[in-house]
Amino acid sequence: MIEYPKYKKVLFCTDFSENADYAFEFACGIAKRDEGVLYILHVIPENPHYAYAEDIVSTENLEKIQKSIEEDLVNKCRERYECAEKIEGEIKFETVTRSGREDEEILEFANKEKVDLIVIGTHGRTGIEHVLFGSVAERVSRHSRFPVFVIPSKKRA
Repeated sequence: MIEYPKYKKVLFCTDFSENADYAFEFACGIAKRDEGVLYILHVIPENPHYAYAEDIVSTENLEKIQKSIEEDLVNKCRERYECAEKIEGEIKFETVTRSGREDEEILEFANKEKVDLIVIGTHGRTGIEHVLFGSVAERVSRHSRFPVFVIPSKKRA
């Protein structure tokens, strides 16, 4: 019998979509089965207009706004994923927010924490939509040093 690897550090990436919620079920199951730590990561996408905002709003106020956004997102993660019926008390977890380009921040966090597995949902975009928006899951899986478990949208599964 082949022994499967133990995933002691599972990184779950969310954009708060229905697809991410579906992928969360897999991430929880793996972390619970292997008695691992579940990192719940949300990346705040880069704002291309940030440079213009610096001309209007002080750096200090921009930092306050950024901190407020991060706090709101941590609370949103707690409300959405950490409720008692999902993981509280069953799985060790940590909620993390980052700002920047999604795939780069996910990979940087994974490298820093030396995760064993990345779990990410995909929207399953095709055609022109895929060309215009790309795929964070695709870029992460292409450049990751770690195994990536890509969960297709529930509608496609």
